[in-house]
Amino acid sequence: MITFMDGQFSAFNAYIKNASISKIFILADENTHQYCLPTFLGNMETAIPFEIIEIEAGEALKNIETATQLWEILTEFEADRNALLVNVGGGVITDLGGFVASTYKRGIRFVNMPTTLLAMCDAAIGGKTGIDHGYLKNIVGTFANAERIFVYPPFLETLPFTELRSGFAEMLKHGLIADENHWLQLGLLPEINVADIIPHIETSMKIKQSIVEQDFQEKNIRKTLNFGHTVGHAYESLFLAQGQPVPHGEAVALGMIIETRISQLEGLIDEETAHEIIQILRKFYPLLDIGRFDTGELLGLMNNDKKNTSGAISFSLISGIGKGIYDQKVHTKNLLDAIEYYTSLC
Repeated sequence: MITFMDGQFSAFNAYIKNASISKIFILADENTHQYCLPTFLGNMETAIPFEIIEIEAGEALKNIETATQLWEILTEFEADRNALLVNVGGGVITDLGGFVASTYKRGIRFVNMPTTLLAMCDAAIGGKTGIDHGYLKNIVGTFANAERIFVYPPFLETLPFTELRSGFAEMLKHGLIADENHWLQLGLLPEINVADIIPHIETSMKIKQSIVEQDFQEKNIRKTLNFGHTVGHAYESLFLAQGQPVPHGEAVALGMIIETRISQLEGLIDEETAHEIIQILRKFYPLLDIGRFDTGELLGLMNNDKKNTSGAISFSLISGIGKGIYDQKVHTKNLLDAIEYYTSLC
């Protein structure tokens, strides 16, 4: 259940009052602790004992070592099956916190309070938890729903522009795969800023929530949410391996450009539609220098994608604006041509 909180935390306070909780654990990173936690704690009303767990910020901490430390902390503070983990942060916190909660003592309750646009519109919704292993993103994880998702849009005011732009990519993706009007409305925005984005957040969240409710364990339609991610995740991993991480949304924007081109080369959309989509993506996102990367390495990462079956790379593509399709096997030549096309734009 998603609850929007417009300046009031009464919904959250009512939830914890009625949820029979033994102890609350609040997971945050150093950025959230500084910019968001004071507002959260200043509005939290409860006599239930709570502990704050702070970790360093960044994707590099979303790993088994950090998860182990969090399990040890929960054990040290004697968290029982009635404990609640509140994930206050961006996608790393909601992914990691959900994974830790869903595995500690075979599962304790957790709620998400996303503080970034990426987390609000993507990571906090849908019950996918996970950690990275090596340079493979979310390769270890569980399906476990947050009991509630509490959204406080003013947290977006604390974000640097790059983080806001990163989350906006997932909103654009939701339009491309499921809602043409949403895509058109977002594409008309002159720039990315908090005031202009906030009116569209609830629509974007509902698109993802609707898809997830139809297919929780990603057997069919939920796969459409991976549009832009097969290529995007692979390049994100390559940048990370070089010690030059790029924001997730910028990698997804890269992936959407390449996978839009693939959709055209596979005959799923016409050239005019592909051009229109790519122009809007380029309006909001800088092109990334991918010429340095070896194609063999890229294909190796894509072949190891957890969504593949029977050793074949499986793509989620589009057959039109607002029309996502999944389980698409792509000709290798079209993939390579699409990558070359992107490189030529730089």
